[in-house]
Amino acid sequence: MKAAILIGGQGTRLRPFTLDAPKPLLPVLNRPFLEYQFQVLRKSGVREVALCTSYRALDFRRAFGDGRRLGLRLRYVRETMPLGTGGAAKNAENLLLGGTSLILNGDVLNAFDVRAFLSFHRARRAEISIALTRVKDPTAYGLVLTDAKGLVRRFLEKPSWDEVETNTINAGAYLFEPSVFSHIPAGKTYSLERGLFPERLAAGAVLAGWVAPGYWIDIGTVDKYLQVHLDILGGRTPFKPGAGVRALKGFEGAIVAAGAGAHVAEFARFSGAVSLGRGARVGRGAQLSDCVVLDGAVVGDGARLERCVVGARARVGTHATLGPGTALAGGSRVGDYSQL
Repeated sequence: MKAAILIGGQGTRLRPFTLDAPKPLLPVLNRPFLEYQFQVLRKSGVREVALCTSYRALDFRRAFGDGRRLGLRLRYVRETMPLGTGGAAKNAENLLLGGTSLILNGDVLNAFDVRAFLSFHRARRAEISIALTRVKDPTAYGLVLTDAKGLVRRFLEKPSWDEVETNTINAGAYLFEPSVFSHIPAGKTYSLERGLFPERLAAGAVLAGWVAPGYWIDIGTVDKYLQVHLDILGGRTPFKPGAGVRALKGFEGAIVAAGAGAHVAEFARFSGAVSLGRGARVGRGAQLSDCVVLDGAVVGDGARLERCVVGARARVGTHATLGPGTALAGGSRVGDYSQL
């Protein structure tokens, strides 16, 4: 089976970090986020992957090349204008010939069994199967309602609590039979979620919804980008940090992962889970709790950081404070004793 990953978005909700890199290439524990999805594909036997690019498309070629070092064969297709999820998938049609295709959203991490998904899809003889995940607050998402056999019966967009009948949402992974592509217009902006899926359901096509067990997260916001680090460090996922990451010892009750060349001065204190990028430096007496400090950033003496993300090469001044939700752009500077 071949796969396509939709990675053309600009990642506006993850700015300022996506001003310098596309969202799927942002580092998560010193490994590009997309490499975790590659791990899932490789483990499931998928070897050919089409990357559907648009924003900063060349960055992906520089990062992954032809995919050999990852155990994959990567091919690239680029949108010259934004085409939405449907148009991006249509662009990859010629690279997905030969059978059922797996389509993935590039900003979602699914730790699921692709083979089990495919078996479900074939058993239902579906034209399209949608991987689903369960959420605590279904009013924040579009819901997918299925029957007892797992066949899709209805789509419900961001319901009120009195309309909620399920908590299963689209998890951003799909299986397509080859015929599906004939229903996607070429060269036009078109949505899988708001166009293709409800239209095919209304036309009587068989759509199935498979509730995927295991870890799932959409890293589309700064809060979720921070959370995926905390989840991996906290052992809540099957994923491991990238090569060269070492666990720092001697910080009781904290999990600290440091990239190559990271340095922590004496009397620094950590709590929760903290990720330090390559060459990051933490000053004397600094206090860090549940935060991410990206490559080459410097945290000054006595600074305090809590549930925040510090961009690459940023400078946090002596005794400065960064509070929950702070997203400090790469290369920026926070003055001594500042509070954000």
